[in-house]
Formats: sequence, structure tokens, C-alpha cells
Amino acid sequence: MKNKSPGKILGIGLNYVTLSVVSLIMLVPFLWMLSTSLKEPAKIFVFPPELIPSPIRLENYTEVLANTPFHLFYWNSLYIAILVTIGTVLFASIAGYAFARIPFKGRNLVFLLLLSTMMIPNEVTSIPMFLFMRVLGFINTHVPLIVLPIFGAGGIFGVFVMRQFFLGIPKELEEAAMIDGCSRWRIYWSIMLPLAKPAIATLTIFTFLTSWNDFYDPLIFLNDRELMTLPLALSLFTDEAGTAWHHLMSASVMATLPLLIVFFFAQKQFIEGVSMTGMKD
Repeated sequence: MKNKSPGKILGIGLNYVTLSVVSLIMLVPFLWMLSTSLKEPAKIFVFPPELIPSPIRLENYTEVLANTPFHLFYWNSLYIAILVTIGTVLFASIAGYAFARIPFKGRNLVFLLLLSTMMIPNEVTSIPMFLFMRVLGFINTHVPLIVLPIFGAGGIFGVFVMRQFFLGIPKELEEAAMIDGCSRWRIYWSIMLPLAKPAIATLTIFTFLTSWNDFYDPLIFLNDRELMTLPLALSLFTDEAGTAWHHLMSASVMATLPLLIVFFFAQKQFIEGVSMTGMKD
């Protein structure tokens, strides 16, 4: 700060103030959700609103767990998100390495065609996919929720992220490995993949978040209540009598925890991956 002019110091201060205000605005919905989850039903819509509940009602959480198969919904979302994330990272890293490092005829054209599929809205392909899954007998199962995201728009986005990252790795590393007799698979597995941890962390967060919050696909492919994922199950707290906001917010808080945990453990690599992805075209 000693070597900076007053104008630069003022600019830095304004940036911090602006970022703090924006962060506070983004935190308000989460704080309201957390506060509502601890309130009595009669105090949810009082004016002026109470940010700190009095008294704190932890029974909202126990009632959700006792009156609904919430643990089953949690497990459905968790294992689907984990499988989709692992499958997407594996598929995207292999395909991204191939597009970045293995020369083959029409490589750029194929890559462009893959990227163009991301511009097709999910609503356009939902009916053909539903009919296709029905022919295969996968309706009212979790198979479409696992397979389709891996090879759909999410997987293609992952291919783009991994390709851009691999393009930024010096070719000399790969050439040295080839001189030592490493195969393409050995180079990918032992050299490229460990170096791609920032990109993998970025893709992991995006994929897990998308799968965990997916409401549209479970609504189409699932019928039975015990197969529901959390986003779909949250709609059960709304019926003809209205919305049980205290229960809905309690369930929403519990549904948010895995996302916070994933981001907490991968935030350093996530920031590094975002900053490094797209350095080369």
C-alpha cells in the first residue's frame, strides 16, 4: 500500500466495497432460508421479518426426517450425482485429451459439431429421449438420470474444459514420455491426469451441482415416490392446503449441505482451473 497512489488505493477500496455488497445480496436468500427453517410456522411472515428466530425450532428438521423418506431422497440424489460426476470426468478427460493431443482427420470439425449440440435446448430432445428410454425399458429408473448427462450437454461441456486445459500443458512433457516408451494411455493416466487436477476440480463442482439440482429430467423419467431425487421431492411439501414453508426450508438447508462441502474441499483447485481454462484456442 505504501507504493500505491491515493487513486489506486481508493479504487481498491471501492472494489472491496462493491464485492462485499454484491456478496451480501447473494447471501440474503440463503440466510432467509436458514432463518425460516428454524422458525415457528406462525412467525415466518411476520413484519418486520425476524432474521434471528425466537425461539429456535429445531423440530422442523426432525419432523422432515420423521414424516418423509427424506433419507431415501437424499441417497437417490447423492449416488446419482456421484456416478454422473465420475462418469463425466472420466469421459471428458479422455475425449479432451484426444482432441487436444491426438491428431486425426476432421478433429476440429468433430469438436465443433460436439460443441454445437450444446446449443440445442434440453426441452427439444426430451420427447425423443423419453421415447428412446421407453423402448429400452428404462422409464421409472435412474438409468436415464445417470447415462444421459454423461454423454449430453454436461459431458460435452466437460470435454471443452478438459481440452482447453490440456492445450495449455507443454508438449515437451508428452514428447519426453514418448521417448521413454510410454503409450498414449500411460501418458494420459500418469502424466496428463495428475496435472489436470484444477480442471477436474472445476468440472467436478459444475457437474455435481448440475446433477444435484436437476429437476427437469427426474420429473420426466420418474414416477414412483421412492425413486425421487431431492429437487423433485421438495415439491411434496406443497399441496392443496398450501406450502409448509418451515418444512420446505428445513429440507432445502439439508439439501444444500453437500454442495457447500464439495465446494469447500475443491475451491482452491476450482479457482485455479477457471483461471487456466481457455488460455489457448
